[in-house]
Amino acid sequence: MTASQTPTPAEELRGAGLRVTAARVALLEAVRAGDHLGVEAIASGVRDRVGHVSLQAVYEGLHALTAAGLVRRIEPAGSPARFEGRVGDNHHHIVCRSCGVVADVDCEVGEAPCLTASDDHGFAIDEAEVIYWGLCPTCSTASSAPPAL
Repeated sequence: MTASQTPTPAEELRGAGLRVTAARVALLEAVRAGDHLGVEAIASGVRDRVGHVSLQAVYEGLHALTAAGLVRRIEPAGSPARFEGRVGDNHHHIVCRSCGVVADVDCEVGEAPCLTASDDHGFAIDEAEVIYWGLCPTCSTASSAPPAL
């Protein structure tokens, strides 16, 4: 593999010290092909690729991929966990209060962790998680539309 080639999911799994299985490769591909997917949607994507896989196996696989830093788990307040393939850049998220759609928001100022705590209480801070809340364009337009007759 040359420096310009993107590693395959199998190579990434090996590099993270994980055993390469068809289900794990499919899991990594499903997360990366989606957009802040929940576990059920990820399981459906994995099943489309490899056939039957239990929901428990999906949860266990997501836990392993998250611990290895290959996927990121986010859990906006009041929502089930969602997973994404964008890792390592400490970006943030914006969530629609109405439909729950999630979008990435890049850090605008400074170096990671993007925010400096007013008091770090002696912690060595390496990440900040910010979630912006509001209405997405679709829900915003729908809420400002005149009522139907």
